[in-house]
Amino acid sequence: MGRVVLVTGVARQLGGRFVRRIQREPDVDRVIGVDAVAPEHHLGGAEFVQADIRQPTIGKLLAEHQVDTVVHMDINGTPLNPRGSRTAVKETNVIGTMQLLGACQKAPTVARLVVKSSTSVYGSAPRDPAVFTETTPAKSLPSGGFAKDTVEVEGYVRGFARRRPDVAVSVLRFANVLGPCADSPLAEYFALPILPTIIGFDPRLQFVHEDDAIEVLRIAADEPRRGTLNSGTFNIAGDGVLLLSQASRRLGRPTLPLLSPTVTWLGSVLRSVGITDFSPEQIRLLTHGRVVDTTQMRETLGFVPRYSTAEVFTNYARSHGPGLLPPEALARTVDQLAAALPAGAGQN
Repeated sequence: MGRVVLVTGVARQLGGRFVRRIQREPDVDRVIGVDAVAPEHHLGGAEFVQADIRQPTIGKLLAEHQVDTVVHMDINGTPLNPRGSRTAVKETNVIGTMQLLGACQKAPTVARLVVKSSTSVYGSAPRDPAVFTETTPAKSLPSGGFAKDTVEVEGYVRGFARRRPDVAVSVLRFANVLGPCADSPLAEYFALPILPTIIGFDPRLQFVHEDDAIEVLRIAADEPRRGTLNSGTFNIAGDGVLLLSQASRRLGRPTLPLLSPTVTWLGSVLRSVGITDFSPEQIRLLTHGRVVDTTQMRETLGFVPRYSTAEVFTNYARSHGPGLLPPEALARTVDQLAAALPAGAGQN
C-alpha cells in the first residue's frame, strides 16, 4: 500500500498544481483534494471531496481514507473570489486550521503534516534585523490581517506537535509567492496601473516562484532523504533581494510616492471597492520590507530554488505584459523624482 495524501485548499491554482504534482510520486497511492468549493481546474487522478475544513467532517475524511500525510494549503491572504469577505478568509485560516489539527490529533494513521505558512509572521518594523532566521522573534507582532492569522495558525501547529510528537511536522514560511497564477495581496498590488509607495522608503523584498513553491512542498511531504530532515520550521525564499523601485521598473509601472497616512487612506478606499487588500500589514511591508535567511531550507530540508528573487520577478513581469511606460523611460523618471526629493524625506 502506498501513501495516502490529503491536500486542503485545492480550489486555488497553487493547491491544484500541487495535487497534480504529488500524484506523480511513485510511493503515493491516493490523493484526496479538499475544499469548500469545487475547483475550476482539473486535479488529475485525485479524488475531490467538497468539504469545509471548519466543520467536523474533516475528521471523518481522515479516518475513512486512512490518510497518513496531510498538506494544509488552505491558509491565504485573499478570498477565493472577489465577492468573498475577509471574515470568511480569517475563519478558514484560523478556525479551519484548529478543526483540521484536532482531526489530525485523533487520527492514528496521520504520520506527516505540512503547513503552508508565511514570512509575514515576522511582521515589518523600523527596527527589524537585516535578516530574519527561523528563531528570530518579531520586533512587532502583526496586529491584524493575514499576518496575524499566520501567527495564530503557527501557534496551534506548535501545540499539535507537542500533543502528537510521533507526527513529523513541517512549517514552510514562504516569502511572497509570484507567478502567472499567483493570487496574493502583493500580486494584486503589483497589478495596479500605478503603484502607491511611501515617500523616502525603498523596501527590500523577496519572492518565491510558483514552481519552486510546488517543489518544496513536495519535498516536505516526502520521506526524508539521507542527510536531510523534513521536520521543523523553514524560511522559503529565492536567493537575493529586490528593491520596490527595481520591481516597479521591471513592471514598467510608475510609482506614486505618498505620505504614510495618505497611503493608509488609499488602502482603505481600495479595500472598500474590492480592488485589492491593501491592509496595514502590507503597507508596513512596503515601508520597511522583510528579508529572511534560507540556510535551513538548503542545509536541513535539502531544497535549492531554481529561481532567484530577481528571476522570479522578471518571470512574473513577463507573464503580466508591459506596463504603462517602457522600463528605460520609467527608470529615468524615477531617478529624476528621487533626485528632486529632499534628503531623508519621509524618514523617522
